[in-house]
Amino acid sequence: MTKKMMDKAVYEQLADFRYRLRKFIHFSEQAARRNGLTPQSHQLLLAIMGYPGRDYVTPTELAERLQLTHHACVGLIDRCERQGLVERKPNPEDGRSIYIHLSPEGRRLLETLSEIHWEELNRIGLWNK
Repeated sequence: MTKKMMDKAVYEQLADFRYRLRKFIHFSEQAARRNGLTPQSHQLLLAIMGYPGRDYVTPTELAERLQLTHHACVGLIDRCERQGLVERKPNPEDGRSIYIHLSPEGRRLLETLSEIHWEELNRIGLWNK
């Protein structure tokens, strides 16, 4: 039995979505660099502030959100901490674990980048205000 081929229109829609997604990611990477951040640092800041229900995360939660190994994520946290973008704070309920918070500078940079991204998403029609 042969598998039915998908319509050309489906391929065109998938290709167009992939193209627009890649253009947005390219835009995002350039915006981060123009504001003195690596794209990965920007993603880390956004993952912290955008975490559902709270504005801090554990390194394990960050690794999952960023799709990184725990080791790679800790390295990224270390680099962001050295830049003054994030702070480690002890978990008040379990002294063996920590929470990662944005520093005031990290918040400022994230707000600047988020405004730029929000405007771009509206401009290209992927988001409605």
